[in-house]
Amino acid sequence: MAYSIEIISIERKEELAEQYASQVLYEVKSEIYGCCIKLLTGSSLVKEAWGESFYSASQNIRSHGRIYVLEDKSIEENLVCYDPLSRSCFIFNMDYYGWIKSLALSLAGDILEDNHSIYSVHGACLDLGGKGVCILGGSGAGKTTHTYGLMRRPNVRVVSDDWFFARIFGEDILAFGSEKNFYIRADLADIWKEFSGMVDRAVFDQKGRAVVDLRWVVGKGRILPLTTLQTVIILKRDQSQSETVRQMEAGQALAVLEGNDYFNPHLLVKNEFKRRLRSRFFGKLLTSTRVFEVNTKGTPEESQRAIGMLLGEQ
Repeated sequence: MAYSIEIISIERKEELAEQYASQVLYEVKSEIYGCCIKLLTGSSLVKEAWGESFYSASQNIRSHGRIYVLEDKSIEENLVCYDPLSRSCFIFNMDYYGWIKSLALSLAGDILEDNHSIYSVHGACLDLGGKGVCILGGSGAGKTTHTYGLMRRPNVRVVSDDWFFARIFGEDILAFGSEKNFYIRADLADIWKEFSGMVDRAVFDQKGRAVVDLRWVVGKGRILPLTTLQTVIILKRDQSQSETVRQMEAGQALAVLEGNDYFNPHLLVKNEFKRRLRSRFFGKLLTSTRVFEVNTKGTPEESQRAIGMLLGEQ
């Protein structure tokens, strides 16, 4: 991760809010899975992308958390200052909107896991005939590639392509989406031609990314607000390993997730209290589902066939 996070006091938060008040030209309140997160920025580009990403919230609702997106050349690039008490996040000199979006989701997650036993999962969530599938993996493992590869199937519906919230509901794990639209890469259609029409219409930023309405391709009826998770797929890419698919025990899978920060580089707070909360939730997730590791060392089509077979589809 190419940005740094500094935990600050509420006194420092007050100083920063006052110091940079003149930069705040836009204030936008958005709803992220029941949390009102307020964007404060002077960037029209950030404001527009944010408005495409998240559902709007009433201006009469008090915000639960705040994201300041600011510029100050005297400060290092990609610095994030976070006050956990007021849930205020100051982002300096960050030109990649994808990180800003993820930090907003992480801020909502910080609130939800402390107060409502609702947890962030940095991964994709799909639904096959009422059965939820979670896809996790580190950078370069193919999470985006194989999430969109599965979306080509007419019986696959999508909750989220990158981040969702989940909660324990009796013996089940319910997964919920929170974003209005999805943030895609310009090279998506190079891999899966079915998305070329959407890519051609998208307006990409300088990082080669765009916020798009996936309904243009899959239709409104294939975007779901929630599903019940039954399968977890952990992707890896290891040319030295001959095995493509293997089923994992819950304890083994939890060790992999914990050893990789749950494949979530955007967590704002990491302490012993948070570790216990996250370990308990992910432990329950992994004991409540089937868990598979998929080695994506082959071609995208080869890996898609392997994933389809473990999901009971050819």
